[in-house]
Amino acid sequence: MQLDSALPASAVKNKTRPQVIWICLLAALAGLLFGLDIGVISGALPLIAKEYHLLDSQQEWIVSSMMVGAAVATLCSGVLAYRLGRKYSLLIAAASFCLGAIICTCAVSPEMLIVGRLILGVGLGVASYATPLYLSEITPKNIRGAMISAYQLMIALGILLVFLTNTAFSYSGNWRGMLLVVAIPSLVFLFGALFLPRSPRWLMMHGREEAARAVLLRLRNSSEEVENELREIKEQLNVKQQGWHLFKENKNFRRSVGLGIVLQIMQQFSGVNVMMYYAPRIFHEIGFTTTAEQMWGTVIVGLVMTIATFIAVGFVDRWGRKPMLYIGFITMGIAMSVVGTLLGGDALSAVEKGITVAMLLLFIVGFSMSAGPLIWLLCSEIQPLKGREFGITCSTFTCHIAGMIVSATFLSLLNTLGSAHTFYLYALLNIVALVIIYLFVPETKNISLEQIEQNLMAGKRLRSIGR
Repeated sequence: MQLDSALPASAVKNKTRPQVIWICLLAALAGLLFGLDIGVISGALPLIAKEYHLLDSQQEWIVSSMMVGAAVATLCSGVLAYRLGRKYSLLIAAASFCLGAIICTCAVSPEMLIVGRLILGVGLGVASYATPLYLSEITPKNIRGAMISAYQLMIALGILLVFLTNTAFSYSGNWRGMLLVVAIPSLVFLFGALFLPRSPRWLMMHGREEAARAVLLRLRNSSEEVENELREIKEQLNVKQQGWHLFKENKNFRRSVGLGIVLQIMQQFSGVNVMMYYAPRIFHEIGFTTTAEQMWGTVIVGLVMTIATFIAVGFVDRWGRKPMLYIGFITMGIAMSVVGTLLGGDALSAVEKGITVAMLLLFIVGFSMSAGPLIWLLCSEIQPLKGREFGITCSTFTCHIAGMIVSATFLSLLNTLGSAHTFYLYALLNIVALVIIYLFVPETKNISLEQIEQNLMAGKRLRSIGR
């Protein structure tokens, strides 16, 4: 207290209480679990397929079943977050992560694995909706952007960590150990979430102003700051969500919802989940035949993804959304084209193998600096306030469905089109995405959400609503 009194008033006002950081980091742990769940199957799948003599179609169902669970959960997440609250939505997500991981670890059949991954998908779907929402409502303004970015970074870190643990367990062929790894942070998250405070905004939505004030007094630096935030929440709550009604009645809102859906399709059809779920198989196609080579290849992919995510965090507000999307999708299209060309010939030489791996890593850089984080950012920015929850739910649902389609078709594409033409197909889809970006995607850098909404509802072209 004496130290605080010696500081300038502005310094005290901007100081973030330690409990806020711990609360936010605990909530962001959901991002780590998100990444773990995405990456864990890549290392376990070849071993599972060998033990149960699975066809490629059965492997696709094991992989894609998680996205089915996530899609279904996304449709219910808005209701859960409203009725039970953000905190209990996070608890449901944590419990789903735990239960799904345990079922997968104990699975005695492919069908049991599918059930476990469906439950993991429920956790993923609820967490992907509730965590950013909770973080945005519990954090002070001065660190809100950093905490949301930390959530995205935790996803990439989770992928990297699980690729490392997959590699460690691969030497003994212990796929159950790989899957059990997910359960450990899930239990930490479940226990920690019990002590998270309620969202002040949710409390205000349900008429519990004194409870909201009590939470904010624990998390903010002054009663003045608390009262200002309560006043802002009241003003925001005066704008009632009219998502479905607005969608039916207003063609301009339908345009923004449609763009959000298309953006998520672009993101998933770029081919990124192919790298996340089937990296060992891709390295096998290149010519790396040993398990150790394939698994260390996946570790490098995870490391590059984590590092490249910092590019988006550092430059999105300097360069703008569209320039970074152009760079990213051009990079991904070129990388996929080169990979397709190299895989179209005979067995690759050592130099050609190195070039192919470099192109795959270049693809990961292109995705991580652009489509990965920026699509989510744009999907939230282009939706008007009255329909934001509906619009984001539609785009998130689309993300999981499109991810399911990609993961459920990759091995079949390899078998029917061959490696070269499969990667040419993804290259073509990235080129199509570039055309869509040019024709429809607005530049929203340094433009207020209110101005974007005003332009949208005035009927301006989608590519112009950021002006």
